[in-house]
Amino acid sequence: MRRFPIEHSLRYRVAVALATFSIFTVGTLCIILYFVSDNIEEDHIGQVIEMEMDHLVYRYQKHSDFISQVGSHLKTYVIHDIDDELQIPAYLRGLNAGYHRIYYGLEDFHVLVRIVDEVKFLVAYRIALHQQRLSKLRLLILLSWVVVVAIAFAVGYLLARILVKQVTDLAERVNLLAPGDVQVGLLTQPGMDEEVAQLARALDDYQNRIKRMLQREQEFTANISHELRTPITTILTSCELLVAAADIPVKAYQRIKMIEAAATRMGEQIQALLFLAREQALGVIETVAVAECVYDAADPLMVEISRKKLAFEVLIAPDVVLTVNRQALHTVLMNLIRNAVQYTPIGHIRVGFDHQRLSISDSGIGIEPAYLPLLYERFFRGSTQGQGLGIGLAIVKRICDHYGWLIEVNSTPGQGTTFHIVFSEHSSSIR
Repeated sequence: MRRFPIEHSLRYRVAVALATFSIFTVGTLCIILYFVSDNIEEDHIGQVIEMEMDHLVYRYQKHSDFISQVGSHLKTYVIHDIDDELQIPAYLRGLNAGYHRIYYGLEDFHVLVRIVDEVKFLVAYRIALHQQRLSKLRLLILLSWVVVVAIAFAVGYLLARILVKQVTDLAERVNLLAPGDVQVGLLTQPGMDEEVAQLARALDDYQNRIKRMLQREQEFTANISHELRTPITTILTSCELLVAAADIPVKAYQRIKMIEAAATRMGEQIQALLFLAREQALGVIETVAVAECVYDAADPLMVEISRKKLAFEVLIAPDVVLTVNRQALHTVLMNLIRNAVQYTPIGHIRVGFDHQRLSISDSGIGIEPAYLPLLYERFFRGSTQGQGLGIGLAIVKRICDHYGWLIEVNSTPGQGTTFHIVFSEHSSSIR
């Protein structure tokens, strides 16, 4: 079954959607907490200072000889006159009644000043502890968000597997189907979600339409094949009888052989066209002597090769064999050699085999680079030279794709063309 990149899978996208929603929701809460925590700390600091100020004023009013306290984080002062003002730290002097925020070096102080009965009360609170606690809280929020992101992806991916399981099961069943497996309700299963069941029913209906279409196509091609093969068989039989007759003139003999060759070629073209249309196997897999198959494919073309005085060379040892479909290989060779003969006015045609690579080269007119991308299109002909319908290379390409063979072409205009057929590892060669 074909595997797609994970970013293209439905499960991945569902997991990303679930994770994104979770990340967005939790992330929004974390951002709100991140910024609100500062206001909460500010309110807490304000409450601490207010409570300490109330307590300072209360103690002073109860005990007029009260001495203010100075600690590492909280400093309280009772100021009666200018002399008392000069006794406090310089950064706290001259402050009016109200709330102040003072930065002294790296320290941050929140200061509250209150005047009661011409007595100035001052509370200075160093907020380093609050800042440390706020930093820890924000770090905890960020770490929690990172953990939630990881958990969201993991849980989202697991949940996505559950959500798309029915779809993947349906895809596996569709992948195992062949045209002959079409049955009513084959894909629709009990217990499916409604959306998946709807898709399965649509696929079942589509499969049934394909079955009916294939039946019509098979009946049509079978009828056409029968109607065309019958006259071809009659022609070939008549040619054999005429050739067997005594005292037949040489020219008549040659013409009969030409008719026989044309009828044989017509039968091969019908077989190839049926394969092109239906992609049915051309025969069985067997051990094939490569050189013998080359000579068999070239035999109907030897008259034309001789007429053009081309050098036909088969550089393949007789004991080289391949385990392939003989008729498929024969059809490929026949089309490639015929192309080479048609487009080679003078020179040579060579067929070689080395390291699972079968090569057919010629010294013909070559192929223009602009035509190479269109080379295997049906009815495309890169030159008006030669005869044919322009389907030979399309048939070759379809056969190679069907059996997993790789086809390559190297061509230089005016110098010739070489086609390479690279056989898969399943097509073992022995020498």
